[in-house]
Amino acid sequence: MQKINRNVVLALLSLTSLVFLLFQLCYYKFYLSQKNGAAFSKVRGSQSGQDSTRWHVVRKFLGLISSHNIPVYLIDPLILGLINKDIEQIRSSPDGPSPECKYFCAPRDFTTFALLDKTWKHEVGLFRTAEKMGFQWLKIINKDPRLDGMDDLSGMEIPLHYIFKLASHAIHLVVFYERSGNFLWHGPLRLKQHMDRKFVPFRKLHFGRYPGAYEKPELLLVSIDDLKVQIPKNPSSFLEEMSHSRFLECRYREARAFFQLYPDDVSLDAVEFRKKAKSLLHLAALTLNNLGVKFWLSSGTCLGWYRQCNVIPHSKDVDLGIFIRDYKADIIPAFQKAGLPLKHKFGKVEDSLELSFQGEDDVKLDIFFFYEEDDHIWNGGTQAKSGKKFKYLFPKFTLCWTEFVELKVHVPCETLQYVEANYGPEWKVPVKTWDWKSSPFNVQDNGVWPIDEWDNVIQIY
Repeated sequence: MQKINRNVVLALLSLTSLVFLLFQLCYYKFYLSQKNGAAFSKVRGSQSGQDSTRWHVVRKFLGLISSHNIPVYLIDPLILGLINKDIEQIRSSPDGPSPECKYFCAPRDFTTFALLDKTWKHEVGLFRTAEKMGFQWLKIINKDPRLDGMDDLSGMEIPLHYIFKLASHAIHLVVFYERSGNFLWHGPLRLKQHMDRKFVPFRKLHFGRYPGAYEKPELLLVSIDDLKVQIPKNPSSFLEEMSHSRFLECRYREARAFFQLYPDDVSLDAVEFRKKAKSLLHLAALTLNNLGVKFWLSSGTCLGWYRQCNVIPHSKDVDLGIFIRDYKADIIPAFQKAGLPLKHKFGKVEDSLELSFQGEDDVKLDIFFFYEEDDHIWNGGTQAKSGKKFKYLFPKFTLCWTEFVELKVHVPCETLQYVEANYGPEWKVPVKTWDWKSSPFNVQDNGVWPIDEWDNVIQIY
């Protein structure tokens, strides 16, 4: 029997192994990957299988929501940041082919989309289709804060977040709700005890660490990486909003407890004052927002929001705070044009500036300007008849959004420290007699204005 050549045998074995390996690759690509969502994309320019997996998952998700007529829009900060650099080119060629997978193939664990609650109500069919496509999903619900002020409805739960997972990538779908102040709100992502905390790396999510408030975005339909998707028309504005979106809910439970101890004033005078104060606050917010001046609820108005979720009826004014760095010379003429005459102007831009405008009847608007030091923030006060100066010290704070009298407004995020600095540890107890020169816990003497400056720093109209 002729001896078999060893080299021939080795060559045949190598060829057989290669054919088997190619068969396995084809089987994975055209069967298993289609079933499990890990196929390589056909988008040109993908650098790796992992890159194309991200694109593939996004494509399948967009197909899923499209089949159920669910309008979503992209809010992923990493992708929007990339898009923003090319926004003019993308706007000018919305249907152009992508030469490479530049956006949805970018390294990340999630891709984040937004959904407006009122545009979709049919969950069951979506989840069934998602499962058939290979997605695993998770739904996060919690109490509807819009009903917290109503005892009989406060227990209702609403969906806040959905997560769809396929292969090694996940889609985070954030549900936005419209609030009475005509703005959009999303809730926090809080897992309940029975939920799988290893479903995805939740700490890497960009949305859900805290509630957020946003203006309603104008949307733009674009084609990126060969996928049609809606994005905020101005990505840079949305990203800026996102960085300052934290929202604080009014403390309804504490407010109810407060009114059990101190029954609310429902007299005709109190009701009328609150109506006028609400109207004045809305006008002030409109005026300052049109100027692009950031402001927050200060002094008694902030205390009323934090303590009782309402305007304090015996306060007789509306108080706002503005950082002096945001001061604009247009503020006074803008309020005058809005029908609010200047009542007094104390101090100057460099020191202790304070403005007061006359609202309807005896309701006035006080605007205090705040100055930042290394370890504290302060605003000033001036006694007109003596020229005495006062300084009110606060610990440093940041600004959060809230909803107050059907308005989206800022309050100090560190509200308790802010209120305690001004009103002391007994801030929960109503005080109807208040002397602005001596009653505040944080007031200090700050000298006297030189007489030759009085005409400039003490102006009463």
